[in-house]
Amino acid sequence: MSSTDIKKTQSVTELYGSLVFNDRVMRERLPKDIYKAVHKTIMNGTHLELDVANSVAAAMKEWAVELGATHFTHWFQPMTGLTAEKHDSFLSPEPDGTVIMEFSGKELVKGEPDASSFPSGGLRATFEARGYTAWDPSSPAFIKDGTLYIPTAFISYGGEALDKKTPLLRSMEALSNQAVKVLHLLGDADVHHVTTTVGSEQEYFLIDKSMYMKRKDLLFCGRTLLGAPAPKGQEMEDHYFGVLKPKVSAFMHDLDEELWKLGVPAKTKHNEVAPSQHELAPVFETANVAVDHNQLTMEVMKKVADKHGYACLLHEKPFEGINGSGKHNNWSISTDTGINLLDPGKKPAENTRFLVFLMAVITAVDDYADVLRLSVATAGNDHRLGANEAPPAIISIFVGDELAAVLDSIESGSDFQAAGKTQMGVGADVLPHITKDTTDRNRTSPFAFTGNKFEFRMPGSAVSVANANIVLNTAVAQALSDIYEELKDVPEAELADKVQELLKERLTAHKRVIFNGNGYTDEWVEEAARRGLDNLKSLPDAMPRWISDKSVKLFTTHKVLTKEEIFSRYEILLENDSKAVHIEALTMQEMVRKDFVSGLLAYMKDLTEEAAGKKAFLSADACALEESILKKLSEDAKEITEKLAKLTADTKLAEQQTDVLECAKYYESTILKDMEELRTYVDDAESEIPDQYLPYPTYGAMLFSLR
Repeated sequence: MSSTDIKKTQSVTELYGSLVFNDRVMRERLPKDIYKAVHKTIMNGTHLELDVANSVAAAMKEWAVELGATHFTHWFQPMTGLTAEKHDSFLSPEPDGTVIMEFSGKELVKGEPDASSFPSGGLRATFEARGYTAWDPSSPAFIKDGTLYIPTAFISYGGEALDKKTPLLRSMEALSNQAVKVLHLLGDADVHHVTTTVGSEQEYFLIDKSMYMKRKDLLFCGRTLLGAPAPKGQEMEDHYFGVLKPKVSAFMHDLDEELWKLGVPAKTKHNEVAPSQHELAPVFETANVAVDHNQLTMEVMKKVADKHGYACLLHEKPFEGINGSGKHNNWSISTDTGINLLDPGKKPAENTRFLVFLMAVITAVDDYADVLRLSVATAGNDHRLGANEAPPAIISIFVGDELAAVLDSIESGSDFQAAGKTQMGVGADVLPHITKDTTDRNRTSPFAFTGNKFEFRMPGSAVSVANANIVLNTAVAQALSDIYEELKDVPEAELADKVQELLKERLTAHKRVIFNGNGYTDEWVEEAARRGLDNLKSLPDAMPRWISDKSVKLFTTHKVLTKEEIFSRYEILLENDSKAVHIEALTMQEMVRKDFVSGLLAYMKDLTEEAAGKKAFLSADACALEESILKKLSEDAKEITEKLAKLTADTKLAEQQTDVLECAKYYESTILKDMEELRTYVDDAESEIPDQYLPYPTYGAMLFSLR
């Protein structure tokens, strides 16, 4: 390694976490007793006393000011799907006209943002403004743009969760409590805490910023509502893992550095399948921190893209006809003793602990598949799921060949014969032999086992992964609770046999959710129906399951959500879905009426004049091409007029809907259908119109503009 490379490596290691008040900084700056108290709170979830908070606040302020911070903010995640922040300065005026920099433990621990303007689903009236933010010590504070950011929960005056962090933390505790009880039964008495870990792969598009600014649909909706396909899309399969273009590479380099400063462990970057589509993947972290870091990643992506003259698109389906973007949620469970509970080991058939937790996950996913599907349902993601580019809307689990054989042996009571790993010769002596894994991967599965974790592939690229992990954690907690209840009174001498019996019973009851085949086929849809698996294609289809007795019992039993919080989210999610489609409908009407039609008429006018000129000086046959195009455009124009009128009228009817579920269903069944029909004729006409007549850039220009 050259001296330049060594220097660069050192600078990266020094850069990483340089803007984070992490464990290393706390050890250096806090008194030993204070550090131990904070560390205990982070590791065990114990309460933090005010005197400890005061000491932490003083050290945190001193550190932040040294790095140029002048303000602090409680950073929280309301039910908007985005993050929120209110900035206060450290300045405190003195009687002599000077100022000092102050920051107390009380300011660190609690904030009071106005809660009246955030979505509450009826938990708060408009005039009831008070809300609280509460410091989350388990997610480290960081500095961004001269402000100290303090990750916090957000609750109402009555203590109800108005955010996504609060129920996520509750779900993590619920899973830990149930997992520890089961582990103690199985002989792991030294385990005191279990942590869920998450790695969220983030897909996104980059397009030229100047083109983005000319597209009202991208500005207002995040996705294109109009646009004929480009002559070339992704059919050549030449973009996936392709060579990074210099300017894109420069963007990715800066993105890595900005994320590393904030302690986000950005690891992998590459081109994705669709043109102008890319992906970033981080290293695994505790679920709570991983969710915070994914929110940060999305914010920083947009900021860095802007500096490079790009717009970063995070919508699940920004372009019709090519792949959309997802956010694969890699999920696992680990003990405080360093054991990954989803690691099968070298002999999975003999690994009782692994099999118990594997069966708990299978049970949870089958029992609560509808709620898990709902956790990823949004107006944007519903365009992507089931489109043979992403997992189907049907929840199933891929376990692979080896685990399938293990499970078969459990069900049949036969001995498992491990195939073992084999060495593959590649055919050229210069190349090394490759150890072949015991199973292939399945990219069509919504919930796939990938070695020592499950990859939940259904979340959309724009959403917080908090929802998916809240549901997953709580459902698995319930499955573990049921297992514990069945095993807790079994004599130790009989426990091993009882566990095997339980595994067999659970597998027989829930094997319908296991599917190792191609999830994109029509045959699987038919097979899933025969198995009794739900195919909930949209948020309005799935939403009633959220407030079912079964769902309410799940979340209230484990104290993850109260009944009031469950019903508030029902209101919020349905309202958000309707609002998103409503904005799209209004935007589409404006784009067609104000923008597209002017270009269409201008081109038709010029064609008419061209045809008239040819008729005057040449024969009537000389203008056959112009008249052919005019005839086609006239037919499209007639349909556009009719479809636009219908969309406009139906949108006004939608605005009169009062029931949140019926309103969302109307937008799903009527407005989206109207928009699709209108788009068909607009796109057909666009394919005939020269680019200079169009008021916005085409698909070809946007998708192939990066250099």
